[in-house]
Amino acid sequence: MKRVLIVASFGAVLVAATAAVAYPPAVGIAGKSPSCAVCHADTGPWGDESRTIVDILDGKTRESLLQEDGRFLLSVPRGQIRTVITVLGRSADDDAPPPVRNAWLYVDPSRIATNSFGKFAPGWDVSLPLSCRIVGDKVPEYPGAAVTALPMRLRPGDAAQNTELELQVMLTKGESTKGNPDEWLIANFVTRKLVLEVTDP
Repeated sequence: MKRVLIVASFGAVLVAATAAVAYPPAVGIAGKSPSCAVCHADTGPWGDESRTIVDILDGKTRESLLQEDGRFLLSVPRGQIRTVITVLGRSADDDAPPPVRNAWLYVDPSRIATNSFGKFAPGWDVSLPLSCRIVGDKVPEYPGAAVTALPMRLRPGDAAQNTELELQVMLTKGESTKGNPDEWLIANFVTRKLVLEVTDP
């Protein structure tokens, strides 16, 4: 009887591990795929990036962290907490039907190929490095836009270093079913860079 239980338990763990690698968001959690685009086609109606909103706002001032070089910059004193708001979606003047869900994750590209369960920058405490959210949030900085907006808290610990993250975004539409996701998922894939900078007292 014990042998049966052990075999059954091992089987359950094996299935769970396989699912974790194969099922989104495997990128940045348990998988080693470099991006969402490895498993999902980038063929949706939102390919015009001039109308795509990808912004990171300071949680207190509501100012964008976007720099002139196209990257976002977040400078945090070591040991202190900063909150940012990830805003994603399409502008109010978009002619295409809006996406229904936005999925995103912040990942340290140097950690994707590792066996680490978490792929965020080492030494940084983070509350929400990835999420999937239904479009419809109201953001004063983008009136009338079809967007999602969600806060994320970060804190650089003793081991935190300056690093550059990749923000991977998927604008999506479609009802999830078993099988090939390209048969039901309409999506466009977008990436941006976020530079994390630690300042010591």
